[in-house]
Amino acid sequence: MRATSEQGPLLADGDGTRAVRAGLPEPVKHEPTLPGPVFAAHFHLPGDVTGPYSYGRDDNPTWTLLERAIGELEAPGQDSVETLVFASGMAATSSVLFSQLRAGDAVVLPSDGYQALPLAGAQLEAYGIEVRTAPTGGDAQLEVLEGAKLLWIESPSNPELDVCDIRRLVDAAHARGALVAVDNTLATPLGQRPLELGADFSVASGTKQLTGHGDILLGYVTGRDAETMGAVRRWRKIVGAIPGPMEAWLAHRSIATLQLRVDRQNANAQVLAEALRERPEVTGLRYPGLPDDPSHKIAAQQMRRFGCVVSFTLPTRARAERFLDALRLVDDATSFGGVRSTAERRRRWGGDDVPEGFIRFSVGAEDPEDLVADVLCALDTAAK
Repeated sequence: MRATSEQGPLLADGDGTRAVRAGLPEPVKHEPTLPGPVFAAHFHLPGDVTGPYSYGRDDNPTWTLLERAIGELEAPGQDSVETLVFASGMAATSSVLFSQLRAGDAVVLPSDGYQALPLAGAQLEAYGIEVRTAPTGGDAQLEVLEGAKLLWIESPSNPELDVCDIRRLVDAAHARGALVAVDNTLATPLGQRPLELGADFSVASGTKQLTGHGDILLGYVTGRDAETMGAVRRWRKIVGAIPGPMEAWLAHRSIATLQLRVDRQNANAQVLAEALRERPEVTGLRYPGLPDDPSHKIAAQQMRRFGCVVSFTLPTRARAERFLDALRLVDDATSFGGVRSTAERRRRWGGDDVPEGFIRFSVGAEDPEDLVADVLCALDTAAK
């Protein structure tokens, strides 16, 4: 619902306006516009158990404001949507997988998704759940969908940046009676809104670009169906995978700059990807915003922004390591989405099926001229 004032409606349709205002409580004289974190394990509760807050594992006022904010970004204007925050992205992911699946069910996971996803898959198999996998690109998950209870989509995939047609897969899954969850970490709600594409769940690690400063571990699940989200909520209560109030408050504060950060980082990623196209030693360059990228056509249909991650391959492991060592404005670190650029050789973790010289580059908010100059200089140094 659009807010109003004596002068008429308050237009809040822009991403920047929405991010700045998301989740704020109604103004109260002499109260802060964004209340500080509520540190409480328990609350005053005389008599019968009524009201929203009773015990800190169940709910917290600081979570409530953050959950409202994320819901307003993931599904603007949809009051029926519910968001739940978690201690990490994998806590959020696990909550959907383990709350919706039972022994004898089948789940379809991407074979090229986040490297911790196979760990969850192995645990699902231990519980008697059939795990099927297929690549993101080419909508290949359609081929193994029959009879599945849940389809898990990661688009763009991490780290290879393949994209699938989410709407097509959602329609096919629903026609077969399957639920659909979309990992929206890389895109963020400003780049893609899975619920608008028909998905049942939008799941993400708030550790990445949503909060953007590399100092918070956080995850969330957004969905519109009360029964399925109720199961997710029960799972959170059972395992206690809850964020601290300080992390939740910092995340809410950080969301106010999301649009500023996303637009700058996406623009920088486009500039960097175009510069890397001119380097002969760079192969396998992927960025959905490049017109000749294999994912560009589908990405342009369903994404509003293309993300801050660029991936490419250098000829050898040694060449990649020399490149990373020569960078001066870019930290050799894992994760992505922060305002400070980071890059890493992904094969060092052992979980991604990528070449030894594969680089995942998370583009930050530095001046694009400085960043490109640093990267090109490091490539020159690595070639010596």
